[in-house]
Amino acid sequence: MKILFLGDVVGRAGRAAISGQLAKLRADWGLDFVVVNGENASSGMGLTAEHAKLLLDAGADCITLGDHAFDQKDMLRFIDTEPRIIRPLNYAKEAPGRGARLFSDARGRKILVAQVLGQVFMKRPFDDPFSAVDAVLRKHPLGGLAQAALVDMHCEATSEKMAMGHWCDGRASVVVGTHTHVPTADAMVLPGGTAYMTDAGMCGDYHSVIGMDKAEPMRRFITGMGKERFTPANGEATLSGLYTETDDRTGKARLCVPVRVGGRLIPARPV
Repeated sequence: MKILFLGDVVGRAGRAAISGQLAKLRADWGLDFVVVNGENASSGMGLTAEHAKLLLDAGADCITLGDHAFDQKDMLRFIDTEPRIIRPLNYAKEAPGRGARLFSDARGRKILVAQVLGQVFMKRPFDDPFSAVDAVLRKHPLGGLAQAALVDMHCEATSEKMAMGHWCDGRASVVVGTHTHVPTADAMVLPGGTAYMTDAGMCGDYHSVIGMDKAEPMRRFITGMGKERFTPANGEATLSGLYTETDDRTGKARLCVPVRVGGRLIPARPV
């Protein structure tokens, strides 16, 4: 199975890049399944129903969220009507929606998508992400009903993301980190056959401070005082993420390649 994961979509620039480029990538690379993290797609904070529909219409098979999952209040209602949107497993027991779901690609092959929030350096406490993921992977073992499984680990600490990768090694096809918006250079297949990357980066304008217009973040760093709210940068966006090919029989990753398309980052693409 050819799987593309795209990192956090930030604002109008990120949405435009998805709308303008994803359909062509699906065709050119023969993609079977596309997962997009959309939690910053609406004004840089959360995801509206309207923008969720835009990402799905552009070619995403599944949208994952994050700690800003319900910053846009209409998502509280919309998520229960749209099964292709996944919120974190350990967000809150009362939260609407689901944190994991089994999907089918066009050929009927099953792929599990799950998302979990980390605990280290996060603004609010969340339940243990490792036990949450463990329960889901035990229920959907590779080589059984699921031909592939992808885990989106949404958190600050690189060490916590790495620990999740090793915890899932051999049990998930892909473990990829999101949230920090900066792509890491460590894409690899772990010894047990799990494709791993600490952070997929963002789909947004990199002439910015993690996707936000740089003036206000710089003011706060330099003066210690805020003047305005953060707003997404609206220059040309780069699509950033991870491309993985898996074995249908075992669910293990054969290869993984970091993806950089358009914008300001050095391009990278599957050969």
